[in-house]
Amino acid sequence: MSEPTLRVLYGSQTGTAQDTAQRIARQGRRRHLQVQVLPLDTYNVANLISEPLVIFVCATTGQGDPPDNMKNFWRFIFRKSLPVGSLSRLDCAVLGLGDSSYPKFNFVAKKLHKRLMQLGASTLLPVGLADDQHDLGSDAVIDPWLTSLWGKVFALYPSLADVIPLREDEALPPTYTCHFLDDVKEETEDRLRIPTEQTVPSQSHPFPSRLVSNRRVTDMSHFQDVRHIEFDITGSNIEFAAGDVVMMFPCNAPEDVQEFCQLLRLDPEARFTLRATDSTAVPARLPQPCTVRHLVERYLDIAAVPRRSFFELLSTFATNELELEKLVEFSSAAGQEDLHSYCNRPRRTALEVLADFPHTTAELKVDNLLDLFPEIQPRSFSIASSLQAHPQRLQILVAVVRYKTKMFKPRQGLCSTWLASLNPEQGDVYVPLWVKKGTMRFPKEKDTPVIMVGPGTGVAPFRSALQERIAEGKNANVLFFGCRSESKDFFFRSDWEEMMKAGHLHLFTAFSRDQEEKVYVQQRVRENAELLWDLIANRGGCFYIAGNAKQMPASVCDALKEAFQQEGGVSAEDAEQMLTAMERTGQFQSETWS
Repeated sequence: MSEPTLRVLYGSQTGTAQDTAQRIARQGRRRHLQVQVLPLDTYNVANLISEPLVIFVCATTGQGDPPDNMKNFWRFIFRKSLPVGSLSRLDCAVLGLGDSSYPKFNFVAKKLHKRLMQLGASTLLPVGLADDQHDLGSDAVIDPWLTSLWGKVFALYPSLADVIPLREDEALPPTYTCHFLDDVKEETEDRLRIPTEQTVPSQSHPFPSRLVSNRRVTDMSHFQDVRHIEFDITGSNIEFAAGDVVMMFPCNAPEDVQEFCQLLRLDPEARFTLRATDSTAVPARLPQPCTVRHLVERYLDIAAVPRRSFFELLSTFATNELELEKLVEFSSAAGQEDLHSYCNRPRRTALEVLADFPHTTAELKVDNLLDLFPEIQPRSFSIASSLQAHPQRLQILVAVVRYKTKMFKPRQGLCSTWLASLNPEQGDVYVPLWVKKGTMRFPKEKDTPVIMVGPGTGVAPFRSALQERIAEGKNANVLFFGCRSESKDFFFRSDWEEMMKAGHLHLFTAFSRDQEEKVYVQQRVRENAELLWDLIANRGGCFYIAGNAKQMPASVCDALKEAFQQEGGVSAEDAEQMLTAMERTGQFQSETWS
């Protein structure tokens, strides 16, 4: 029997499933398999019927949804018209990446596993359900699952068992090679290309939107810098509704780019073309030719906390004994607690790790960079404006992430810090962006009341909803807003006051630090139990929560259930069931982030 080609197909939202898929591919290559790694939506799904061996690695997002880069595959695989035995030639395995603190834990992997079996595929082993909440992280499930997987593959293809695999410390050939150009450096290719054809902007074709304004909206004495940012989207074909999100790729800080180029002795202005060493496609986001600066600034995620795979790959370049020993330890299953203390707790960046391992870093070549560093992932923000109120404009509310750990330099959020640094007063600034449907939907009926709970920057999507609803003559609107202080971080105050004056909004505020005992939005929800019961039980009102996922959403839900018990005279169990039923029908919706 000839050696099979192994396809590793992934659905990844934040890059973790992609990282795991690449790890599986490296293990396959060490075992001398022909391996191809692809996001599910770039794979021609019609080929599945003739594939011998496929491993699926899938994350679950939102409320049990598939990641963006497997949505087309997902629609196809669940077509009713697919014949029952259509995948009878396929041997496959499914590995899910999830978080058991969410109700739909690993929903996508479980459902895909079941569907593949329905279509006649042979599954080599039970679906792997990795859990972020485990003490040892998702590797607690992934490591033994992979050991078991290779055992099954060798049983299927006995000829593989005789092949001596490459050692873990041997460097694999790079996926891409960089060919530097000696010609005179012409004007850099980093200009944003204005799309000529009238397409709707997307991740592969974002719209270069001009930054109109970037204002700090918290008092200068307030601990947090929050920005209200406005973009001009004239001529973009971008349309959006309340609850939608805008997506963008951030850039690394200029000082980080400079330090990286110095560490690796790279000329930022040097130009190269990229070639794949196998059938892998060259990343579409990289222009050809490309400068080193463009690669480091816009593509390589050098400011992220690196994953275990980073240390695994880095160890294969180490020649210094001490550095090699440490890197091998960080890559091993036994060294994960130490890695956590070194990397995850202090939020040490990949760039800082390179500086800690200078001998190994000196061994790195440009060709290795695209394997070593993941690409920068797009970031999403709730849109805080409506096209009815602000035609051709798109606004967001951004809290600049900055905090201390034991590291000397404060930690910073990549995208929020980059956005805060952009100054439209110093000349035109363009940000490539596109819009994605959000998870929140607002009622079409004119008389359906809407109750929104949005503390802090969680209020952003509700400003969009209120502007849209008021423009459509929908005036049954209630907003619960909470922040620390009325004078320091009361976002969009003048907007709310105008809406209230016009009779379009009931506003309830909770300023947690303006008095002795702290007051939060959930208390205001409790205090208005009678109003909420009337709006929900008698008038079919919809209830929305947006904001930080720590304690707030659960506390607001508890307050709402108490209101049902108090005003509706129902039992605790019935109140719970009411909320579940509301969630099922979309009468209760929440969008929270950690």
